[in-house]
Amino acid sequence: MGAFFVIFAGLLASGIPIALTLGIAGTAYLYLSGNGMMVLMLPQRMMAGIDQFVLMTIPLFLLAGALMNVGGITDRIVHFARAMVGHRRGGMSSVSILSSGFFAGISGSATAEASALGSILIPTMSRQGMPPAYAAALIAVSSIMGPIIPPSITMIIYGVLSGTSIGQLFLAGIVPGIAIAVGLLIYASWRAKRDGFPVTERMGGRDRWTATGRTLPALLLPAIILIGIKAGIFTPTEAAAVAVAYALVIGFAYRDLSLRRVWEALIATTLVSASILFITSMASIVSFVFTLEQVPQHIGDMVLTITEHPFLILLLLNIFLLILGMFLEPISILILTMPILLKFQAMIGMDPVQFGMVVVLNVVIGMATPPVGILLFIASAISGEPVTRVIREALPLIAICIAILALVALVPALSLFVPKMLL
Repeated sequence: MGAFFVIFAGLLASGIPIALTLGIAGTAYLYLSGNGMMVLMLPQRMMAGIDQFVLMTIPLFLLAGALMNVGGITDRIVHFARAMVGHRRGGMSSVSILSSGFFAGISGSATAEASALGSILIPTMSRQGMPPAYAAALIAVSSIMGPIIPPSITMIIYGVLSGTSIGQLFLAGIVPGIAIAVGLLIYASWRAKRDGFPVTERMGGRDRWTATGRTLPALLLPAIILIGIKAGIFTPTEAAAVAVAYALVIGFAYRDLSLRRVWEALIATTLVSASILFITSMASIVSFVFTLEQVPQHIGDMVLTITEHPFLILLLLNIFLLILGMFLEPISILILTMPILLKFQAMIGMDPVQFGMVVVLNVVIGMATPPVGILLFIASAISGEPVTRVIREALPLIAICIAILALVALVPALSLFVPKMLL
């Protein structure tokens, strides 16, 4: 397998897109290992990797988020968050965190969240007197709530690959997502007092009620999805279709949507969905190679030669996933490592839902972790600040997220309380 990793690392370092890197490295390895005839099976493996009904949830949830974004829901969420906490010292930093949490219940995508909210909130925070690099870091790190608070595209992929209930994973993400929001809010409040960020005027009671009324329908979407799935009213795929219908209804009811904007949302969703599914199909080639060479078994045996203690195995797993997350995007990591992850889960004996939350938290935290965290680069581009400054401001925020990850890994109730309560 050394040849595979050398080819993979070389292609990745040369700037070739991750999807092509996965496919080329896997195909090249089959030829080099004397299994060239198996290349004929690769198209079938690629189709099998994406020919799953539940994967329809990805374009549908993306479309629901896109419809709400082009329909002005993002602006309403920001206005609602400002009405609630904007009057505090450095209030726009708290507004950014709350907006990320609310938007997470709609989009399910960290990159979509960072792009949509960053373009609105980074300039606003800068005008309020906050350092642009700090504003960018806050948006980048708080955007990781997108794949944690349901619905979550990353959880859907994990559920499909591992056989874990997607509905249970959605419920398990609620408490960790809220915990990250609380941790970031505490830090933002402390930072605002330390640096003397300005205080903005409190909105009047009438304005706050108006903001709540205009935003409430959008904020109800996550509850509709979770209750519907848990009550058996619809499957996760049907829930995604309901989300699209709901987004259309409230968009046209508020007269914020037009046929032109719906078309724009469809185009944006098509491009992102095609990218995700292409990566998924290419990563299926690598998964096939790993299975052929029994990589999970070899790695499991290697870990057992180091330690058999479940706590230490869990620690090694977290370090391994965090490092991968710094360089690869979550879906690629999950498809690439799922056979290995399931081997680790059996060795540790952890509940499948809790284990899924640990894995998802690891890979999404990596999206905001240097040196290659994509969220840092998105926020840096929006703010115009060098990514090195954004990274410096992001490090304390990332440390908070890693602390929450440690608690989720060590305290089962944090991720299992809500799923068990609603059994």
